[in-house]
Amino acid sequence: MNRIVFTGIFCFISFLSLAQTSIGIRGGFVTSSYAYQPAANSRKISVGGIGAPTYAFVIEHFGSKNAGIELNIQYLSIGFRQENEDVSPVQTNETQFDYLKVPILSSFYAGKSGRFQIKFGPHVGYLLKATDISREFSGSNPPELPTYGGAEDNPNKFMYGITAGAGLSKLFGKSTLAGEVRFAYDFTNPEGQDRIFDMNSTNLEFTLAYLFRIRELKE
Repeated sequence: MNRIVFTGIFCFISFLSLAQTSIGIRGGFVTSSYAYQPAANSRKISVGGIGAPTYAFVIEHFGSKNAGIELNIQYLSIGFRQENEDVSPVQTNETQFDYLKVPILSSFYAGKSGRFQIKFGPHVGYLLKATDISREFSGSNPPELPTYGGAEDNPNKFMYGITAGAGLSKLFGKSTLAGEVRFAYDFTNPEGQDRIFDMNSTNLEFTLAYLFRIRELKE
């Protein structure tokens, strides 16, 4: 998995030499939510998520006037927060997943110094760490989400899904400041032991980015 990610990044960086390229950083806040099926014949159950900071290294490349591609190498923390409201006080199970996420996004913009920009494309990632922050109940009906931070839990490491975003950016010479909202649907099911049938998440990011142009577009 690591070889595939780094090979893709190397090929992408090599391609950047052909046109306008900017590099920079992006940071902000992400919220997540999860849905899961305890068994194949059961309905999906939605549970709350967590909020956490996120940050990324960004490479933005424009090969034509109003269209290009963007690659992020992102540190992302998402997770679930499931509550048992049948007892008082309410009991909570909470788990956090820390990922290295790599969105590869097509990018389109309108405007000159002030731009409206939309982006969409796939993302892949790798689970760095799973942590069970709180574990206060078990044995509920329907079954609760299992633990993922234990030594025997062995969660799936691979992440994949679709990301889309929209935002506004402002050019200041070779520098660009951008504010953006991104939505991601992640098909990843961390479950590696068939304790539940299926699981997926949605994530919402609110971020600011600073980019610096290192290569001009050749006409």
